[in-house]
Amino acid sequence: MFEKILNKFLSLIVLLRHGRMTPDVRYYYRHTYRCQLTQLKYVLQDYVIKKPYKEIEFQGEFAPELEFTIPFAYWHFKNGTLKSTKAALFTKEMYFFSPHHEEVFDVRTNEGNYNFELPRVLYSQDYDMSKWLEVPYKEHFKNDVYVYEKPMLMIANRYNMEWGGAPISFYSIEDLDFMISHLKKDYTILYNRPRPQNITNDTSDIYELNDYEWLAETHPEVVLMEDLYKENKIKARNYNHFQLSVYANCEKFISIHGGTAALASCFKGANIILSKKGPEHHFGCFKTLFPKLSGATIYHAKTNEEARDFVLKHYVKS
Repeated sequence: MFEKILNKFLSLIVLLRHGRMTPDVRYYYRHTYRCQLTQLKYVLQDYVIKKPYKEIEFQGEFAPELEFTIPFAYWHFKNGTLKSTKAALFTKEMYFFSPHHEEVFDVRTNEGNYNFELPRVLYSQDYDMSKWLEVPYKEHFKNDVYVYEKPMLMIANRYNMEWGGAPISFYSIEDLDFMISHLKKDYTILYNRPRPQNITNDTSDIYELNDYEWLAETHPEVVLMEDLYKENKIKARNYNHFQLSVYANCEKFISIHGGTAALASCFKGANIILSKKGPEHHFGCFKTLFPKLSGATIYHAKTNEEARDFVLKHYVKS
């Protein structure tokens, strides 16, 4: 009952303050206000008592976990108030700082994104966030195992169902050929498109792009992440742990809308992100939220042609 009244009250506030916005984005404004109100309950525990009490649990998708949940947990760790964390399978290393982490969810769900115990969920009109700290993934996972003569550049692709339909944002074989042909002289190029068995399912179907076979035949100099994982020289506990270890040694990234782009933005350097649609565009996430993840320089491409232009302008050295 209280929750219904609260939602109606916040909906009225949003209507009065942001009535010109379309309904499909207005409820994100309401979510922001609700998250801010929820945090008021913890003022004494977070800023006065400051003893370990916070138990953070998240079953949502990979991107919001990287963008909101883990930086929130890291803030509590540095604040001295983090007690434990719970999340999906293969996440222990992502919460490397947690005093006690449990992997309890074998499926990520959209409903799990709406955890109003976090300072933010999904998209927000305000990313000037408190109780949120950049997680030092690059410093923690940097290693001397994945090192090459030329600087490492990661192409992180995906070919998945989007919004219940066909793939929208992805790098085609033609895009890959263009980028690799222009970049392989200056970089050791690594290619990452995880197979379903290596990640926790989020109910989004993964389709076949036939990219691995094409790369082996056309650009055998490209290092395939799945081949490195078979060797697993760093003895990673799972594919997420392995990705963190390799990404930590990269300075340049080319990635795709969603969790793929969020992960690549956590390791400083520069990241070209292809995102053709989504609430991120309305809320300016690629100018506000994504650079906060590590201080990375973000280039948001809205078309495949623009992504190619960014490669030529910002990554090609000669």
